[in-house]
Amino acid sequence: MKTNHHHQVLQSILVSFITMIMAVVIGAPTTQPEQPTSSIPQVQASTKHHKKVNTTTAKTNKKLAKKKYQGLQTIDVNNGNPTFTKSELSTAKGAWQSYGNLDSYNRPTVANAMLSKSLMPTAKREPLDVDPTGWHNKKLASGYLYNRSHLIGYQLTGQNNNPKNLITGTRSLNSPEMLHYEDDLAYYLKTNPNGYIRYQVTPIFRGDELLARGVHMQAQSIGSNAIHFNVYIFNVEDGVKLDYDDGTSVVSTSEQSTNSSSTSYSSHTTTGTDATNNGDMNTGDVQGKIVGNVNSKIYHVPGQAGYRMNSSNAVYFNTEAQAQAAGYRKALR
Repeated sequence: MKTNHHHQVLQSILVSFITMIMAVVIGAPTTQPEQPTSSIPQVQASTKHHKKVNTTTAKTNKKLAKKKYQGLQTIDVNNGNPTFTKSELSTAKGAWQSYGNLDSYNRPTVANAMLSKSLMPTAKREPLDVDPTGWHNKKLASGYLYNRSHLIGYQLTGQNNNPKNLITGTRSLNSPEMLHYEDDLAYYLKTNPNGYIRYQVTPIFRGDELLARGVHMQAQSIGSNAIHFNVYIFNVEDGVKLDYDDGTSVVSTSEQSTNSSSTSYSSHTTTGTDATNNGDMNTGDVQGKIVGNVNSKIYHVPGQAGYRMNSSNAVYFNTEAQAQAAGYRKALR
């Protein structure tokens, strides 16, 4: 009898144990919240996508830093197609501008913006007093070697004495190369007051050099391809050998100034349509003339911001009709 009783007890315990196990296994799904099966893959795909874009951008900039100038100052990047992601083209936050922190060498890193007409300045710009890294300016026969070059031009966002937005750029980098694109952006914004342009400018440095090798510029108008470019501009100047380590230079005989070939200047030279070169004759000395910039093919009338320019870049007309017939377009400001 005891044996039967022990068997019954063991059997009862075994049945209870099996019942508990089955309850846990069968009941488990009902205790877990339901999740869409696609949510995790979507997040992973998105994260992977952003990493891929960031890595691609970094690799592109490293490649650009290694490029050697071969006579063409502006070259296409990615066949001229911008590489902004869908989220980077969003206008949900309206117009904005952002500037990366200076790096450990005090160099600017990147400038980003969602441009619109609302960001464009209405006040006259103050003189520049920031000396960016590599600033060892000197006077050449054709003007000053360097400009304090805005990454995002003043005419687009009103940023002026912002160290995060200024590099040492050659006169030709500044104008006509960067100016050509900046004027196109400004023209689009003024003729499309409700429009937006996603814009990014990155100074490209090699190693710990203080003078940028060039600038990587890309822009995309929102909702159209009216503005659509991705370019790299070399920071070079004809007739001058630049030392990118510190911004010093050796000038060829043809470019040596009659006054000085080696004196350093801290001139308030600037970017874009307001660029002037201290110490040079400028077009403001020519009264009543229509002044065209031979590089940008844009003309200015007396009173406009860009009327006073380096005379070596200028051509003069008696009338606007004359300038237009020669293929010049009137400046917007």
